[in-house]
Amino acid sequence: MNLVEAEPGVRLHVQDLGGGSPVVLLAGFGLSHTVWDRQVRVLTGAGRRAVCVDLRGTGGSDKPLGGYGVERLAADVEAVLDALGLDRVALVGWSFGGQVGFRLAAAGRVERLVLVTSNGVRASRSEAFPFGAPADAVEPRLVEAEHADRLAARRATVASGFRPPAPAHVVDHLVQVQLAMPSWAAVASYRSYLRSDLSHLLDEVRVPVVQVMGADDPVMPLRGAAWLQERLADGRLVVLEGCGHYPMFEVPDAFDAALLDALP
Repeated sequence: MNLVEAEPGVRLHVQDLGGGSPVVLLAGFGLSHTVWDRQVRVLTGAGRRAVCVDLRGTGGSDKPLGGYGVERLAADVEAVLDALGLDRVALVGWSFGGQVGFRLAAAGRVERLVLVTSNGVRASRSEAFPFGAPADAVEPRLVEAEHADRLAARRATVASGFRPPAPAHVVDHLVQVQLAMPSWAAVASYRSYLRSDLSHLLDEVRVPVVQVMGADDPVMPLRGAAWLQERLADGRLVVLEGCGHYPMFEVPDAFDAALLDALP
């Protein structure tokens, strides 16, 4: 199955490979199933079923003008689970995908959640979550850059997440993948990513949550992970040294080991 209708007129691209217990993978901002290439190989080699869902606006999924809030994106993924006959799954959410995964966990569709360089509930500073930069300081700059020079803005955003700097060919690849997301989807997704607050759902997430974080992540601060871990019913934090926001590219061996260890 390649395309699933999430709502009338909006189809999501799904890559579904392997057998065994399903693992659903959601990529980070603007990215798609292609970034999970290595992990699909690792998971299916370990006897798992790897289901990669391109969120609306990304990859091979449709790119409508609206519907980029976390609630709608989570409902889209629920539609995929329903179409595939999947009830409660292990879900891996990277960055923005982690927020969508957290919403699905609160809805009872997840038996285990793996947050990859994501604090799940927020991606910007608030009074209750005093980590990272305020959305009002970040969102206007990202939107202005997107409108002024989309290609340069995407390259700068991707490159800024690596610690140490990534080889040019890695950045080139990720930028090409991300450019499949049009500007209207990017602007709406920036708003969702930076302004969504799911902290009110903390008490509803009772399943095991494993956070895999980069020790040097400039996007998602480790202090926020400690804050989340103190509030989870069943949480565990894994920190990957020498790593920023892209562990599957920066420290792939360590990331694969952490991923397999995090899954039931």
